[in-house]
Amino acid sequence: MPTFAFVVRDQQGKEIPSSQSAKNEETLRRGLEAQGYEVVSIVRTKAVGAKRAKASMFKRVKLDQLAQWCRQFATMINAGVSLIRCLTVLQEQTTNPNLRVITRDVRDEVEGGNTLSGAMTKYQRTFSNLAIGLVRAGEVGGVLDEALERLAGFMENDVELRRKVKSAMTYPVIVMVAAVGIVAFLVTFILPKFMDMYEELGVGADQMPAMTLMLRNISLFAANNVLAVIGIIAGLVIAVKLIGRTRIGRRYLDLFKLKVPVFGKLTHKVAMARFASTLSTLLQSGVPILQAMETVAGTVGNAIIADCLLDARASIREGEEIGRPLKDSGWFPPMVVQMIAIGEETGSLDAMLMKVSDFYESEVDVALSQLTAAIEPMLILFLGGVVGFIVIAMFMPLVGLISNLSGSGEDGGGGE
Repeated sequence: MPTFAFVVRDQQGKEIPSSQSAKNEETLRRGLEAQGYEVVSIVRTKAVGAKRAKASMFKRVKLDQLAQWCRQFATMINAGVSLIRCLTVLQEQTTNPNLRVITRDVRDEVEGGNTLSGAMTKYQRTFSNLAIGLVRAGEVGGVLDEALERLAGFMENDVELRRKVKSAMTYPVIVMVAAVGIVAFLVTFILPKFMDMYEELGVGADQMPAMTLMLRNISLFAANNVLAVIGIIAGLVIAVKLIGRTRIGRRYLDLFKLKVPVFGKLTHKVAMARFASTLSTLLQSGVPILQAMETVAGTVGNAIIADCLLDARASIREGEEIGRPLKDSGWFPPMVVQMIAIGEETGSLDAMLMKVSDFYESEVDVALSQLTAAIEPMLILFLGGVVGFIVIAMFMPLVGLISNLSGSGEDGGGGE
């Protein structure tokens, strides 16, 4: 897209020089006039070999930054600022380099005649199907500011939900990492020194307790096959990720997440909260139910729940109600199905879904609190047990030696 240098005059008569990319000179002129400027001159500039920055496909835009972007966007649209001007201001103000480049490209697309939602579809790694669907509904209904407000609110709630889950998992992860580090240090550095000492004292393998022999064998295996162990662990992690990218593999992994003890119930509650919140937000923005169900299936974050929603969408297209196929799936609790049925009958499905979302978000809070309270003592006991086992196994031969020496000394004293 060519770049033009131009001079415009604002309403106070002040001349402002600037430059901007546009499809052609006429498109740029119309855009500037729509912003209330009087065009003095426009000259197409020549490229000087400098390449424009491009959005990196490896760097994701954080959800909280995108929520702030949407909130600022909605505020400016509500204040009557033109769409092009809003995108220009957002480009200048955002601190994320990747989001800045994306905003610039979206602005150029809009200047070239594309819609905002159409321009956003180029960056589906940044803008989800939910975001594009809400913006498209806002454009069609002439309520883009409301759509962006709802989108910002949804993203902020999603960020808060993820923050709670991460916060609850932080302590267990730290304890597990500490346990692995302590065990690795004891087995790798401390245990070999004890084994050398026992060898110097003449304690053979046949004289060592079973616990010490097992610990020694583990230490020798880890020391001699450290690269193999690391390779196996890395291979398993990569294999799981590759399997998760396939449709069948992702279904099995998501099914495991829903059925795994303790964490499965939490995963299910998070999925229900996200489903209800997303569908409610879409319906409030005027998105048709079939399109909304498809969008929710793509954003719920679990392939099993997503397939249930797509099956329900097919049933709705044939004239059935939403609640029946969701009930038949077995993954949607009776309370959710009943609330949806009441919402359909009363014409307030979006309000009922928001109540479901609020209920499950509170359930997630309670589940996280209970999970944290239960995991902390279990992890402490586990860590203490592992370290205690290692320490006892290392010192048992030494205790045996001391006992033998004490027994020898008493026998010698009795002989005299």
